[in-house]
Amino acid sequence: MAETADVVIIGGGIVGSSIAYHLAEAGCSNVLIVEREPHQGLGSTGKSAGGVRAQFATEINIRMSLYSIGFFKQFQEETGEDVGYRPHGYLFVATEQRHLDYLNANRKKQQACGLDNVEMLSREDIVEILPQMRADDVVGGSFCPTDGFVDPYSMMTAFATRARERGVKLWLGTEVTGIDVQGGRVSGVVTSRGRVATQIVVNAGGPWAGVVARLAGVDIPVTPLRRQLVHTQPFDLLPPRLPMVIDMSNGFHFRPEGPGFLLAWPDEHETTGFNTQFDSEVNPRRCWAGLYEVTPDHHAIIGPAPGVEGLFLANGFSGHGVMHSPATGRIVSEQVLHGRARTIDATPLRLERFAEGQLLEETAVL
Repeated sequence: MAETADVVIIGGGIVGSSIAYHLAEAGCSNVLIVEREPHQGLGSTGKSAGGVRAQFATEINIRMSLYSIGFFKQFQEETGEDVGYRPHGYLFVATEQRHLDYLNANRKKQQACGLDNVEMLSREDIVEILPQMRADDVVGGSFCPTDGFVDPYSMMTAFATRARERGVKLWLGTEVTGIDVQGGRVSGVVTSRGRVATQIVVNAGGPWAGVVARLAGVDIPVTPLRRQLVHTQPFDLLPPRLPMVIDMSNGFHFRPEGPGFLLAWPDEHETTGFNTQFDSEVNPRRCWAGLYEVTPDHHAIIGPAPGVEGLFLANGFSGHGVMHSPATGRIVSEQVLHGRARTIDATPLRLERFAEGQLLEETAVL
């Protein structure tokens, strides 16, 4: 018999798994996740730093974070399943007045969205949190105690496991080679395991989202960009409950990870592409490189693809895919089942914004 599904999700990372979970929770379980790797989590999910924050500059990012952080906390409490959510906080450190002004302006936007626990800190406050830091050039910063970290692999696995318990299918080691479109509407997907008839396809292809979209004749401005991370040797000279600490002058950031620390940084000279090699001569067993999926305005593209009915996009998270995976799953499931997102207004994330010149501005990109 020919394979059929109500929804086919291309990509089995944390975003695709969250979408499947939220669809199944809403009663839509005839869902197929297609993952080209032999195991889940071998793409961006398993190489993520796992940061979770609501300290953003745009309303849509703030609201997605508020939903997602609440989800992480509630999921962990209700199921007893440890997905690694640790509310250690995010500490943004400013060494220039313009950065401190930026944090203060963001705080007002965050308060307007209901995030009322962000604190503006003095140099002395920051030194109290991290006495070991050189602080002679620090002018202040901001801190949110409900920001923190999550274990991306554990959360992805929890999403996928619970979705499969409700009837969702997962095909591993399966490549999608085509998306059939007839009369401007999705009619199926072609895979290395055969064709699947479906009227709804969700592109959750991560850094490969542009390649997946082109299978349906759609162009999306998503490009892969390497990020490198280092996990230090065990180190006990810093507080074990340290928050994620971000230097606003250059984007360097670090956080506790087991008995050591995880270090990451943006590279202004990095060029787009699928390179996942690590450059520096550091212990190769404790460092790695992953891929961001970047859009021109560093915001996700979520919603129906114009011109192809039945194709939905969940792409271009620009480093925020893990932290926003619960909100993305909720938004896309509502768009698929109800024609629009009810919980969070995702209109600002529509693909058409690029052609319309309605780009968003988020400069706190790590």
